[in-house]
Amino acid sequence: MFTLALVGRPNVGKSTLFNRFAGKKLAIVDDTPGVTRDWRTAEGWLFDQAVRIIDTAGLEESFDDSIQGRMRQQTEAALKTCDAVVFIIDGRAGITPLDQHFAGWLRKQKKPVILAVNKAENDKAVQSAIGEGYSLGLGEPIAVSAEHNIGMEELYHALAPHFPEEDEEAENDNDQAENFGNLDELEGAEDFEFKQEEDSPEKPLKIAIVGRPNVGKSTLLNSIVDDQRVMTGPEAGITRDAIAVDWEYEGRKFKLVDTAGMRRKSKVQNNIEKMSVEDSMRAIRLAQLVILVIDGSEILEKQELQIAEHIISEGRALVIAVNKWDAVEDREDALEELDHKMKTSLAQLKDLPYQTVSALNGKNMNKLLDRCLWTYEMWNTRIKTAGLNKWLGRMESQNPAPLISGRQNRLKYITQIKTRPPTFAMWVSRPEKLPESHKRFIVNGLRRDYKIPGVPIRLLIRKSKNPYADKK
Repeated sequence: MFTLALVGRPNVGKSTLFNRFAGKKLAIVDDTPGVTRDWRTAEGWLFDQAVRIIDTAGLEESFDDSIQGRMRQQTEAALKTCDAVVFIIDGRAGITPLDQHFAGWLRKQKKPVILAVNKAENDKAVQSAIGEGYSLGLGEPIAVSAEHNIGMEELYHALAPHFPEEDEEAENDNDQAENFGNLDELEGAEDFEFKQEEDSPEKPLKIAIVGRPNVGKSTLLNSIVDDQRVMTGPEAGITRDAIAVDWEYEGRKFKLVDTAGMRRKSKVQNNIEKMSVEDSMRAIRLAQLVILVIDGSEILEKQELQIAEHIISEGRALVIAVNKWDAVEDREDALEELDHKMKTSLAQLKDLPYQTVSALNGKNMNKLLDRCLWTYEMWNTRIKTAGLNKWLGRMESQNPAPLISGRQNRLKYITQIKTRPPTFAMWVSRPEKLPESHKRFIVNGLRRDYKIPGVPIRLLIRKSKNPYADKK
């Protein structure tokens, strides 16, 4: 697929144009410069041409190990994977020395470069910027407005000579191309289409990596894929967008999603962090399996327990990665504390899987992924109905439901209605009188007897039909 990188200094509208091409509001957009820090990709359309778009961090003249310097390194890494570049400048601000510097740098990259003068809603206001644009030596400037969908046709014609001669992707269902430009109609559409579907090795396993700020989520992703794919550093809150990375392990495809750190609502101080946390919550909701990264020296603090409870309530498979294990002095005490907190604060999930790791040193990455695959298999467990009902009869004989006015509250029938997570429906004579303790007894029995540890199990209670109810 034709790959297009969007490049420019901070706050010129790269992420807005990225969302326009994707037809979805994927990247976080704000007036604050430097919101995007890592490069992220999405598939979209430029009229009839399928494109893979790369949104990059704002270019700044920093070559040290600062956040700006690391952002520049991420952008340089993204450029190596693209077929063409759209260099975006701010038409309202005009040509700046930084634009001139990076235009010279782009001319040396041996990539086709198209110059786009963004924020061109008012044609008169950007005429001078368009005139100055010729001095950058990148060909004819194109006036566009990513926010108002202006100039897209001109951009298409400028890129057309660089499109591949035959794109098999474009021969597929072109209905998606009709979505180009309808960004307002697609507000809330997701980057990760994690639908309930039949499991297949051909489809990637979607894993969200979540946790508090500065516990090593991005370092963990980089260690798994053995590449500096996302930006890391000692500063808390570096990651803002949820960044998806495709990868393969033991012949199985993965889509790993690095997310922003999640803090208590009372500590979220600005709009960017609020949007980042919302992006992380959406990644949890749309994932199949979630890795909750915790610091080995600060075992399952209150915020992490709340994140874990949210993951369980969403029905996602959960694996805890105890990171920075190489820095833990009393490991036996730390494991005892972890076991105690899981049994007391996360008692609804028996035998929750965890793995000690050191993301910085790449220790136990394969063990973590093996544990993820095993947990995912448990999450897909399916049990035949005939055996389930024999099992229910035994459970009822061992511990009948409490009597109602001296009469038995029969558990009549049980069946598994879906997987991911394992979900069961049980028909009962008087469902409203069945106590929560007895529901937990049934769920714990399913988990124990059918060996479904460490994943959420849902039990839906239904009322049995009375065959005599309609008779006089």
